[in-house]
Amino acid sequence: MATFEYIAIDERGERVTGVLAGNSERAVFSELETRGMTPVHLAEQAETRGRGRVGSRKLSTVYTQMADLLRAGVPLMRALTLLSRQKSQPRLAEVFRRLAERVSDGGELADAMAEQPGVFPPVHVAMVRAGEKGGFLEDIFKQLGQFVRNEAELKGKIISSMIYPMILVTIGTGVLGVIFGFFVPMFRKGVLTRLDSLPAITTFVLGVSDIVSHYGIVLLAVIAIAGTSLWRLRRNPEVRRRISIFRTRAPVLGPLTRALAAARFCRLLGTMEANGVPLIAAMTIARDAAGNVLMEEAIDRAIEAVRAGDPLAGPLAESGLFGDDVVEMIAVGEAAGNVDTVLLTIAETLEGRVDRLLSAAVKLIEPLLLVLIAGAIGLVAVSLILPMMQMSANV
Repeated sequence: MATFEYIAIDERGERVTGVLAGNSERAVFSELETRGMTPVHLAEQAETRGRGRVGSRKLSTVYTQMADLLRAGVPLMRALTLLSRQKSQPRLAEVFRRLAERVSDGGELADAMAEQPGVFPPVHVAMVRAGEKGGFLEDIFKQLGQFVRNEAELKGKIISSMIYPMILVTIGTGVLGVIFGFFVPMFRKGVLTRLDSLPAITTFVLGVSDIVSHYGIVLLAVIAIAGTSLWRLRRNPEVRRRISIFRTRAPVLGPLTRALAAARFCRLLGTMEANGVPLIAAMTIARDAAGNVLMEEAIDRAIEAVRAGDPLAGPLAESGLFGDDVVEMIAVGEAAGNVDTVLLTIAETLEGRVDRLLSAAVKLIEPLLLVLIAGAIGLVAVSLILPMMQMSANV
């Protein structure tokens, strides 16, 4: 469906400008006449969908605004139109203008959101669709705003926690590159040429120096190509599965990955349960939010078990991806009939655990990187000092 810009004269003789979606220019022309307007100019608008993503925090803000407007009794169409007039967020304003046009033509909001690739994740679209059908769209937008905000804050913590280690890696790599690429070759030409034989450690350091000085650019290119290839291979289901297995089972990264995936799943499932979405449908939607192939497979098995009449806690416990305390809390929630509240409590608990695990991992990574950098520099120093001591002994 294309979008057309129009200039028309309304029934009062006033000039009106705007945009309207339609299958063809003729269809839009007819629609304007039906509305009592006489088109004087009609042109198809250049397509701008999918140009860049909308930030999570901006999306969280607009979801919260939507919830506030609906709670105040503003009709859906009017709320979409108001949000489409935001001058501070032109990208989002354009998106909501399209949503308003689609809804004004009789379409559902979820379908209109699905037609905006790169803006609204499929999980959000599925939740809005459930809210439309169940009549609790206001609550869905409120919960979505909170959910996206929590996701953004958690992502921000992860990124900020990794800044210092990445700085250490960058500086350390640069220092070692200078040492092996320039300093060691200069030392080799000046001092080491006087010796007939060199210690094994010195020979090793000189070999590394030769590789860095002669093939450094090639080595960087190979690393870049390997990294790019691995990134593209992540789209392959089997490769994604292997990466997920590694991330999930790794000593330090594993607990962090499992806790993060479980927190996302529990928060989204609890949000939908609290808003009356049936458990099977809610689990199917929340499955995609886990972001972990092994977790998705475990949830698939749990869905089949629940569909067969079994409780949710059992199959989640069998997966080994949920902690015993989490499974026990879910079992108690199912027995008490307040699984939605329990799931949201679990999500908050796991997010706090992720924060602690992340802090502990960063505290472990920082000294480890410093030790590795210091060890490499010390290795070079020893390899260069030993030949000098050998020369002194010969003298």
